[in-house]
Amino acid sequence: MTRPAVPLSTALARGPLVLDGGLSNRLEAQGCDLSGELWTARLLREAPGQIEAAHAAYVRAGARVLITASYQASFEGFARAGADRREAAGLFRRSVALARAAAGPHPVWVAASVGPYGAVLADGGEYRGRYGLSVRELTAFHRPRIEALAEAEPDVLALETVPEAAEAEALLRAAEGCGVPVWLSFTADGGRTRAGEPLEDAFALAVGREEVVAVGVNCCDPAGAGAAVRIAAETTGKPVVVYPNSGEEWHAAAEGERSMWRGSGSWSSGLAADWVSGGARLVGGCCRVGPDLIAGLTREPSLGGAGTDQPR
Repeated sequence: MTRPAVPLSTALARGPLVLDGGLSNRLEAQGCDLSGELWTARLLREAPGQIEAAHAAYVRAGARVLITASYQASFEGFARAGADRREAAGLFRRSVALARAAAGPHPVWVAASVGPYGAVLADGGEYRGRYGLSVRELTAFHRPRIEALAEAEPDVLALETVPEAAEAEALLRAAEGCGVPVWLSFTADGGRTRAGEPLEDAFALAVGREEVVAVGVNCCDPAGAGAAVRIAAETTGKPVVVYPNSGEEWHAAAEGERSMWRGSGSWSSGLAADWVSGGARLVGGCCRVGPDLIAGLTREPSLGGAGTDQPR
């Protein structure tokens, strides 16, 4: 494995980088069972080779930033699956190691995923927020996860799919002093967080925080991502991270039905020009965006060969 020669913040100052796409859809394409509350994190224990293979598919597609399989992982969730605290800590570290191994000879930055409390609930709570917990309680929940991931020395912590400002504040507090830079990414609906707050207010939490190397949005409609990118850049003056879903709509299961994605999707690598012109420097995809779409990003002139192995 080849670690990049410069920190992620330095690379972002030089130009945009291509992120990976949805890890879950790639694992499902490989035939993996992601049922259960741990989602992709269950494979950290049961089939780590599948995770490494999924990461490698995105590296071959041109991604130069990989997001780990720890999004829905928690000590509590691992305990319910039969893993004691020592094993669980090892699984957090394994998530980073697998992404490093998948990079092979390519200089790839690894982003350790820290998903929101709602994701760990496995009930769609990340698309609502307002869990009824205080900032202090959320900070206490996230800190052990962040500490375990930081021990593996990722290049950045991806505080991602955050539905509300209160949880963003808690995540930033939990990451203080961990020794690893972070990016902060909200899931949004129009110009507001999923909890209904103006994005300007949410992004303002990152102002003046040197450890925050990028702010932005993910797991949202690609059609509205450009406006969010501009709000993030104008509010914070920081590089922006953007990785929307495919544009298909998720329909939760009703009684006697099964949850499923519907619609044709609107995600297109052609949207990248608008995102980059608005301040995006980390560009990729989330749910239902696979290696083929990420490969298209690397050919976009607006990204300037961001998926190639140019010297940095």
